[in-house]
Amino acid sequence: MRNFDTTLYFITDSTGFSEEEFLRRTEEALKGGATILQLREKEKTTREYISLAEKVHTLTKKYNVPLIIDDRVDVALAMCAEGVHLGQSDMPISTARKILGDDFIIGATTKTVPQALEAYKQGADYLGVGAIYPTTTKVKTVLTSTETLDAICKAVPIPVNAIGGLNKNNIQVIEGIDIAGFCVVSAIMKAANPKGETEILLKLAKDLTN
Repeated sequence: MRNFDTTLYFITDSTGFSEEEFLRRTEEALKGGATILQLREKEKTTREYISLAEKVHTLTKKYNVPLIIDDRVDVALAMCAEGVHLGQSDMPISTARKILGDDFIIGATTKTVPQALEAYKQGADYLGVGAIYPTTTKVKTVLTSTETLDAICKAVPIPVNAIGGLNKNNIQVIEGIDIAGFCVVSAIMKAANPKGETEILLKLAKDLTN
């Protein structure tokens, strides 16, 4: 398995941006210190997804940050990403592991302790747990309590990241929970200064996880 750091896990959202502006904001987040990046595209065709992923991968390699592809094992494999992130309705983690091998990073979305234990058993390398708050993305979310987040962190030996509507103004809600880091979408993508916002969030993430 590759080494990776989920302290500040940046998830992209290209909604409302030209490709040029999307790539600019993505690079600004990388400059600001995002430690891992997930490309999430729910609406694009496979060909469009691969094309954009290749452009994003050029950026992530420049900053030595792993690129994770959301949902699509085929896209991750086709363009040699570092990993894939799978939800509860996506390909089973054990199947993805057989296809991708041990060197690929495989993350999983979980909302309960049983789901977390099953994901770990099947070979997940890290977990995303949430949503802690309602989100503004197009992804359908079910809220997860901080008590459940804490229980999941204690139940599995792999990194656990909080996700869902988190930003610099509300991140204190997960203080004291043994997370590996947290995931951010809108707080960076919609920021007036994506690089500066990323730097602030990275500092907060390090404070929370140290």
